[in-house]
Amino acid sequence: MKRRSFVKASVLTGAAASILPYSGMAKEKSGTEFYELRVYQLKDETQQKLVENYFQTAAIPALNKLGCKNIGVFTELKPTGQTKIYALIPFKNLADFLTVQEKLALDTDYQEKGAPYLTAPATEPAYERIKSSLLKAFDHAPNLQVPKPGQRIFELRRYEHASESAGKKKLEMFNDAGEVDIFKRLGFNPVFFGETVIGDHRPNLIYMITFDDVAAHDAHWKAFGADAEWKKISTIPDYADAKLVSQITSTLLQPINGSQI
Repeated sequence: MKRRSFVKASVLTGAAASILPYSGMAKEKSGTEFYELRVYQLKDETQQKLVENYFQTAAIPALNKLGCKNIGVFTELKPTGQTKIYALIPFKNLADFLTVQEKLALDTDYQEKGAPYLTAPATEPAYERIKSSLLKAFDHAPNLQVPKPGQRIFELRRYEHASESAGKKKLEMFNDAGEVDIFKRLGFNPVFFGETVIGDHRPNLIYMITFDDVAAHDAHWKAFGADAEWKKISTIPDYADAKLVSQITSTLLQPINGSQI
């Protein structure tokens, strides 16, 4: 076997092995989605426009044709310096995620329209770096929910855990203890909840909620903290944040033109 073929086979085998347990679960719960969450680190507005145009004219239409619906692309609401771009791509199952790049490579329209991004020279790259995570949707929120049209902001929250067991306990709190239901009942309009299968800062879970504006964001979180059911759940010793959550990262986002969320 040639070295290049051997290396390629080894990489694919390793990747498949790392997500094999989730593949089995996906077959058992065929309605549970997976999400790719990309974060583009950018140098300047030129790169920002290039990435935004790539999604608007090439990536979103091509992915829609492949069955990936409701793709969200966002910039930071209050960036520190140059904004990052966040892209959320839903997949019906793991097979779709694993084969999407091969299918895009055969799409001549995608390749042509995405060329400025796809073939950007090393001297003028389209972005500085992409951080990408693969997420598995929660059992009690197996599908992405698109909010009603209108002016709104989004909050992306990541909860990091000190151990895998703490992460599983926090998932239990969201699913079985009813934390997901509280978000829905209080009108947070959750877009998705996902456990990070592959990505940075593992173990962690990530979710996205949405509001009309910053004032509504603050009011909803105040109501959440005062909610009787939340107080009941959060006072259970096994669910104490001090045991389960080592760090929370919150990012406020706004959709770009062409975003389907």
